[in-house]
Amino acid sequence: MNVLEVDRLTKYYGKVRGVENLSFALEKGEIFGFIGPNGAGKTTTIRAILGLVFPTRGGARIFGEDCISQGHNIRRRIGYLPSEVFYYDQMKVMDLLLYSASFYGKDCRRRIHELSEAMELDLGRRIEELSYGNKKKVGIVQGLLHEPDLLLLDEPTSGLDPLMQRRFFELVLEENKRGATVFFSSHILSEVQHMCMRVGIMKDGNLIKIENIETMRQDNYKRVSLRTKGVATANLRLDGVTNLLQENHTVKFFYKGNIDSLLAALAALDLVDAVIEDPSLEEIFMHYYGPVTP
Repeated sequence: MNVLEVDRLTKYYGKVRGVENLSFALEKGEIFGFIGPNGAGKTTTIRAILGLVFPTRGGARIFGEDCISQGHNIRRRIGYLPSEVFYYDQMKVMDLLLYSASFYGKDCRRRIHELSEAMELDLGRRIEELSYGNKKKVGIVQGLLHEPDLLLLDEPTSGLDPLMQRRFFELVLEENKRGATVFFSSHILSEVQHMCMRVGIMKDGNLIKIENIETMRQDNYKRVSLRTKGVATANLRLDGVTNLLQENHTVKFFYKGNIDSLLAALAALDLVDAVIEDPSLEEIFMHYYGPVTP
């Protein structure tokens, strides 16, 4: 069963492109990653799905209902965390969350306390006293307090320290185990690889590929940067090395293949330093659709 169906969704702001001709679907219980650089159209897509902006053409259905005409009913079953959160500064956190809960017609006090404890959020403080990271925690609790069936997360970890990011991921996975479907928008590839089952890649307002995350892991290059005492690249002429660049004692390249073979080749070099990391999203795009440069 599809929880979300997007059909030829197009949004223009005057003559300015937002997104164009997007079509995809999320199955019930799926965690779907939606990635792309800033300006790719991720937030516009989410806002159109929520009915916060009206499509120029096409549309979307959630739980089998139209997102515009049935938006009021649909939003009661959705949890939304925007990339930036804005609240009434004078309100206390608990009062704000209780006010939010009142829209769902259910008693969420126990859930609010559970989530706030997990995220180390002080319910007695006023919004104006909170840091950006703590305001983001308020948004997380607000998005989860009514136990939604669909979570729409737009750059959800910005402003959170690594510990809170991990807590947040744990909460999302708990919601998913409960049965919630998750739409996770991010420009951070490692987050998507950690959380998601499939990923849609956005670029310039277009959905250019939908990929199984396991396939993406297997097909991806690693970016390798080395500093050597001597100048020696002969041992790096192994299968899977591309775009090999060398300047003085610095060597950079991309590698795709058996990691043991790479490490064996590196062990034969007189290394000062070595960095092996995932490429950036832009480099992933170029890997799929053009040449890459380390």
